[in-house]
Amino acid sequence: MCIRNKHFGILMIMMMVAAMLMLQPGASFAEKKIIWKSSGHGPASDPSQIFHDKLCNAITEATAGRLTVKPFVGGSIVPAYKELDAVDQGVLDMAYTCPMYNLDKWPAAGLISSRPGGLPGEALRTWFNYGGGADLLNKMMKGYNVMTFPGALAPLPEEVFFHSKVELKSLADIKGLKARCMGDGGEILKRMGAATVIIPGGQLYEAMQRGTIDAFEYSTLASNWKMHFSEVAPYVYLSPVRAPSDPQVFFVNKTSWAKLPDDIKIIVQSLIDKWTQAQHEFLVAESVKAVDKFREAGNKVFKVPTDIEEALIAEAEKFYEEKSKSEAPLFAEIYNSMKNFGKAYSAIK
Repeated sequence: MCIRNKHFGILMIMMMVAAMLMLQPGASFAEKKIIWKSSGHGPASDPSQIFHDKLCNAITEATAGRLTVKPFVGGSIVPAYKELDAVDQGVLDMAYTCPMYNLDKWPAAGLISSRPGGLPGEALRTWFNYGGGADLLNKMMKGYNVMTFPGALAPLPEEVFFHSKVELKSLADIKGLKARCMGDGGEILKRMGAATVIIPGGQLYEAMQRGTIDAFEYSTLASNWKMHFSEVAPYVYLSPVRAPSDPQVFFVNKTSWAKLPDDIKIIVQSLIDKWTQAQHEFLVAESVKAVDKFREAGNKVFKVPTDIEEALIAEAEKFYEEKSKSEAPLFAEIYNSMKNFGKAYSAIK
């Protein structure tokens, strides 16, 4: 063998060894990089989307690129509110969305999402992290290639009850009100006489301009100020009864999760826990400021009339008691778990 061929053979062997090292889990010489795609559910201006993007970038930075999470705006990969289907199918590795957008698959999803008469934000996150909530949500999603974990729920402050063109003076004004209202809240208000519809958040401004709807719920005061809703609805109605919290949850593809090294799993969970809580605190602070901003913009900010609140709470209780009897047993299991936790929580307040 000539010297040139000998050197070529040695070089080939070295390249093969290097390639093998790169493919071995935990190899110190080099490690195969993982790329995830993650989507929020809202437009770019929505704080939930902004915090989703911050989280994705934080994971990429904290892992030095070993796990690169590419953030996408809601609706850019799959239609808005279909993110969990995309996670299940492996189109997305992660998504940040509201459980209630999946009522077509799981009737119990509405219990963990802007539920009328439900748990306030602090209690909801505590129940999710330490009261079995995350386990129950995973039990609900059994059969889907999707999972979540404690720390993945951002409770968020109470939602705005309604931005409205119509003044709500009493329960009678709910009758026939054309309103965008999602999830169980929409079903309950429909039982009270409202004409509720489902419209993605990014289309609400235009829907109000066109007169498609008279009123809508969407998110917190802070989020809604950023979306310029003050320009299309002169009335802002506040009450915690329809949605005491506006929770969003991070979901991951089980197969993608299983492929992560253990140390990266710890980083991902820790950062999700950090950013979901940070989003909650940020929106509480910003919502306090936003009340004055809406008023300064010429909006009239009112508390919801008491007779509307009382009627909604009563109707919500009937609605959930009926569904606890008619749906699969898991519905009642989740409902009663939250109800019992709420009673215990109230006792220490």
